[in-house]
Amino acid sequence: MCECCGNGQKDIYLPQMATITKHRMLNGTEFYMHLELDSGKELGHTPGQFVEVSIAGLGEAPISISSSPTQKGFELVVRNVGSLTKAIHKLTAGQKVGIRGPFGSVYPVELAKGRDLVFICGGIGLVPQRSFIRYVLDNRKDYGKVTVLVGTKCYDMRLFREELAMWQERKDMTLMETVDESHDCWDGNVGVVTTLIPKIESDLPKSLVLVCGPPVMYKFVLMALSEAEAPAKNIYVNLERRMKCGVGKCGHCQINNLYVCQDGPVFRWSDLTAVPEAI
Repeated sequence: MCECCGNGQKDIYLPQMATITKHRMLNGTEFYMHLELDSGKELGHTPGQFVEVSIAGLGEAPISISSSPTQKGFELVVRNVGSLTKAIHKLTAGQKVGIRGPFGSVYPVELAKGRDLVFICGGIGLVPQRSFIRYVLDNRKDYGKVTVLVGTKCYDMRLFREELAMWQERKDMTLMETVDESHDCWDGNVGVVTTLIPKIESDLPKSLVLVCGPPVMYKFVLMALSEAEAPAKNIYVNLERRMKCGVGKCGHCQINNLYVCQDGPVFRWSDLTAVPEAI
């Protein structure tokens, strides 16, 4: 079957097939996959975008892309929360899924050039942020100081542990990590991710700040950034948690006149301050 409409454009409703090349569990609930499109083409995404992942007969779900477009193939992290994601967790290398996309708005890759960047990641919010972080590290000379804050509910839920350890050793970026609850194997910072904000050495009022995490995190992070005099126009938030169909048809992600899957999931915070229930 052709995957193009009559006008020569790719059919947004028709999945492409992709093959899993690598997979592993990152913790007790998050399943990592590296995939390649069966067409041999690259996905062609920009950091911040997502894809719809499907298994025939079970349905599909929006999943943030976690890898940089500078690498071969693409990476997804899937949390086990229902029948579809449970089935995805059982897949192995060589098996296939359907992929629609990429969809959605993107991180300010060009606007950020020459600027200091601060990434604030709460829990699984590290997954979409990692796409931009890795892109910046692959184009390091184009960007200013890079600071990454990672907060996780507990030690056992931490994601990409080996990669975080490598970021910790790099001289061209700053990584600060915290866990909400103390643990015998953890000798780092204990507390929510906002406790790290006062430790940022970049000039926050002049930096671009990228925020992604669970809903409860946004209110307190945005309050802390306001106290640090970070302008709303310099803050970008990722609202990927609200999406469903990916193409603005189901209305699941609608916030007043906005559709997160089309107008987002990446928003400039100053564009949302007048939108009730956005955060």
